[in-house]
Amino acid sequence: MSDLVLSDLADGVLTLTYNRPERLNAWTEALGTRYFDLLTQAETDPAVRVIVVTGAGRGFCAGADFQTLTALQEGTLERVADTRPNTLPTTIGKPVIAAVNGACAGLGMVHALVCDLVFTAAEAKWTTAFSRRGLIAEYGLAWVLPKLVGQARALDLLLSGRTFTGEEAAGLGLALRAVPGEALMGEVAAYARELAAMSSPTSMAVIKQQVWGDWDRSLDASRTKAEKLMAESFGRADFAEGVASFLEKRPPEFPPFSG
Repeated sequence: MSDLVLSDLADGVLTLTYNRPERLNAWTEALGTRYFDLLTQAETDPAVRVIVVTGAGRGFCAGADFQTLTALQEGTLERVADTRPNTLPTTIGKPVIAAVNGACAGLGMVHALVCDLVFTAAEAKWTTAFSRRGLIAEYGLAWVLPKLVGQARALDLLLSGRTFTGEEAAGLGLALRAVPGEALMGEVAAYARELAAMSSPTSMAVIKQQVWGDWDRSLDASRTKAEKLMAESFGRADFAEGVASFLEKRPPEFPPFSG
């Protein structure tokens, strides 16, 4: 199982790589368990400040493995006892960045979009695929997509199941940037290293909670909560270090996120 998702840590950036390249990294429950284990471990590892998720070979994740889908249809699949939701990355207290290097379909698209930021190869092929397989918008995608691209565009992508490029994904707002495939990991790595070096881990964790959590709050409720969170931030060592490093014109030395 350890080979299903590769793990590499450098400069505060943990890179997790789905590793079923012969199947375009199609999702299995074993792969998911390994991925969720690594995310959970990363949250409590002080050496990890940013997490990057990508795929080996030509694909990011081509959706659920068809052998799994067939077994589900036939009722022969023995399910792995892992109750963690596919939205787990949204609850991890560190930035999670998807680097979509290739095919990103169905459940693979879900896993890209529950990351905090998405970079994509311009030529990568994206699709929701569900309607063309007799399925529905799964694992919260019907909630996420309209918030990212608006209702009409979300319905287009979900109802048609059409294939579109990473360049269009960025134009729609699904990805922060679309870059040539050969430049993707270099650009993601540079962005992630800057976050790891220059941004407070605790600030990033709290901001992430605000952004994901405030989608269902009113403006007044969001403002009220932010006032409380801001008061708490004034008392942290991160604030003192952020001000001191700015005045002294040096890189900050923020402590790790402590949960």
